[in-house]
Amino acid sequence: MPRYEYRCRTCGDTFELSRPMAESSAPADCPAGHDDTVKLLSTVAVGGSASAPAPAPRSGGGGGGCCGGGCCG
Repeated sequence: MPRYEYRCRTCGDTFELSRPMAESSAPADCPAGHDDTVKLLSTVAVGGSASAPAPAPRSGGGGGGCCGGGCCG
């Protein structure tokens, strides 16, 4: 179940709630009992170290591609 972050406008406390996506915009009460809260925009962190592959080295002629690389007959 996704976790959403909220901030209480009354006391300034920031808290998280686990709730279904369908309820993500539903009002959330502050743990201190206040009801004036706002849902915060959260960033998504993705782990891993993937990177774009290095471009292939160009061979001696043309501008690359099939017809520019000398593969056409």
